[in-house]
Amino acid sequence: MTPLPAPEGPHRHTFPSPLGHLTVTAEGGLLTHLSWSERAPRADPRPPDALLSEAAQQIEAYFAGRARSFDLPLGPRGTAFQTRVWQAIAAIPFGACETYGSLARTLGSGPRAVGNAAGANPLPIIVPCHRVLAAGGAVGGYSGNGGLETKAVLLRLEGIRFSGYNGAQRQPSGGSYG
Repeated sequence: MTPLPAPEGPHRHTFPSPLGHLTVTAEGGLLTHLSWSERAPRADPRPPDALLSEAAQQIEAYFAGRARSFDLPLGPRGTAFQTRVWQAIAAIPFGACETYGSLARTLGSGPRAVGNAAGANPLPIIVPCHRVLAAGGAVGGYSGNGGLETKAVLLRLEGIRFSGYNGAQRQPSGGSYG
């Protein structure tokens, strides 16, 4: 998707989701960041522009089971290596997974470097780093809010089987989209 016209400087939009309040940030017509918290942060005084509204609609559709991919102009900021890792992660389809090791082999790198780049992903969910597992299907790590519990929720939402996580069977909260 090509960049959409947008106001100058970063622009944010916060909306409820099953994982809590999500905040998408855009700058220059590109999404640059997605974060979430249990409590709503202070709202941007400007109404959401077309890109932020579209991002919220697509994320809501994902949680409701009506969307399996995102068609949004992305502009995450990172090193050249991080960008390569995020592009590889973005290519993993809904309901599928890769391991840190398999991505590392594809990229000519090591699993730890891939894990570190995945952990620096500024657009979780949209660039689905939750679809990257450790060897043998173990859950691995997750740097998003809620850590491994959140990763487990996202994996279950997509029907991805995994092992090595005995945390609570957290149910999505903070909003209903189904």
